[in-house]
Amino acid sequence: MTTDHARNGVLMAIAAQMCIQLGLVVAVGLIDQIGSDGTAWLRLSLAGIILLIAVRPRPSAFTWRTFGMCVVLGCVTAAISLLFMASLDRLTLGTATALEFLGPLAIAMLHGRGRARVLWPALALLGVVLLSHPFGGGIDGKGAFLALAAGVCWAVYILLTQRVGDQVAGINGLAISMPVAGLVSTFFVDSIGFSLLTPQLLLIGLGMALLLPVIPYVLELLALRRLTTATFGVLMSLEPAFAALVGFLLLDQNPGIAGLLGIGAVVAAGVGAARAGGREMAVPVEVG
Repeated sequence: MTTDHARNGVLMAIAAQMCIQLGLVVAVGLIDQIGSDGTAWLRLSLAGIILLIAVRPRPSAFTWRTFGMCVVLGCVTAAISLLFMASLDRLTLGTATALEFLGPLAIAMLHGRGRARVLWPALALLGVVLLSHPFGGGIDGKGAFLALAAGVCWAVYILLTQRVGDQVAGINGLAISMPVAGLVSTFFVDSIGFSLLTPQLLLIGLGMALLLPVIPYVLELLALRRLTTATFGVLMSLEPAFAALVGFLLLDQNPGIAGLLGIGAVVAAGVGAARAGGREMAVPVEVG
């Protein structure tokens, strides 16, 4: 692996993270207009349509078993987005992302050895305590629960994505799971949310769908061809830090000193877990 090759992979992975966070900034703005459920539905449905048209998955790429796995993956994807968008209605972007990140962090730590199985969970727990501001009135309990629930779904998503990625060629699996996620999320949108849609909001939603997940997925796929699993895992572990930075710069969300320390602890735990163990054939995950 050449230095330039690896450097390009790092830049692609970082660009993917920034696209994800910018997409979430757009989502925060839409939540005030069409609600969290409506925002999740708009992103998933438009992303599903884009991928379905671009990939055009063929029936021969699936067996009944793998197709069923893709459908289940789509349901889990819908749950992640619905829960996380709802948490953004109550928490800052950095806090919600750090709490959600505990799900994939737990999966990463399963690959740890020796003291890593104790050290990184302890550091992540410290981060959660700092994020919850126990000495200053705490954070919104429902928002924290929603973010943690999204994290649990994200952990399940990783396991399912690995199975689908092993058995379905290319991104055919995503081209099925994402439209399914859009369809499932439709059942959770209030009819009022549909009535509030305008051509302008649809155009904004299209931009959000491109920022999350279409462009990041392509960038992560290209990055994985240039980076080791451990390096890619470390870069993905920086997501809560990117979220805090973007939230501060674009949404005027100040997590405070304790919040920054908490996010830093979660990031450090993620980096440590990623370096301690990894999957040889990593599969990129779709965040939020």
